[in-house]
Amino acid sequence: MSLIAAIIVSYLLGSIPTAYLFGRVSKGIDIRQHGSGNVGATNTFRVLGKGPGIFVLSVDILKGVLALVVIGNLFGIGGMMGRVLLGVAVVCGHNWTVFLEFKGGKGIATSLGVLIGMTIMFPALVPVLAVCLLSWCVTMHFSRYISVSSMLASVVLPLMMVITNQPPEMVFLGAIFCIFVVYRHRSNIKRLQLGTESKVNLPFLKKK
Repeated sequence: MSLIAAIIVSYLLGSIPTAYLFGRVSKGIDIRQHGSGNVGATNTFRVLGKGPGIFVLSVDILKGVLALVVIGNLFGIGGMMGRVLLGVAVVCGHNWTVFLEFKGGKGIATSLGVLIGMTIMFPALVPVLAVCLLSWCVTMHFSRYISVSSMLASVVLPLMMVITNQPPEMVFLGAIFCIFVVYRHRSNIKRLQLGTESKVNLPFLKKK
C-alpha cells in the first residue's frame, strides 16, 4: 500500500503544470495557445523569456528529484524497483497531467530530475548522468535543436545503463524514458523531416 500511495503522490507531483501556471500568474496567458503550444520549459523560454524559462526548467527538474528522494524516503520505498516506479510515475504525471486533460509536457526536465535523484540514491549512476548531459550539450551546441538533443540523450541513456553494467531495473528505466521521449517528440520528428523545426538559443549558449 505504501508503494501505491507513493506512486500516486509522485504522479500528482509530476502533474503540476509549472509552465501553464507560470503563464497564467505572470502574464495572464494560456501558454498552450502560444509558441509550440507545449506545456514545458522550452516553450516557456520561447514565449515568456529567459527568467521564466529557467524557473520552469528548475521546478520541473526538482519534481523528478523530489519524487525519487523525498517521496521515496517519506513512504519508506527501499527497493530499487520501487524507486524506478516512482520515477516513471512522476514523468507520466508531467507528460499526461490530470490537471490539463492529460495533455502535458515532453518530460525532458523531469526525466533529468529523476536521473539526478537516482544518482543521489545510487552513486554508480554518475557516469550515466554525466555522459547523457554531455551528449545533450554537445548536440545542442552544434545543432541548436532541443528536440534532436533530447532524443539523442534519451537513446544514450539506456545504452549507458547497459555499458556501465547497471541493474536490470535501471536499464528498464532508461528504456522507458527513451520510449517516452521519442514518442512525445513525434511532431518534432515530422517538422525535422520537413525542415520546419525551430532552432533555439538557450541562455548558456552563444548565439550562432
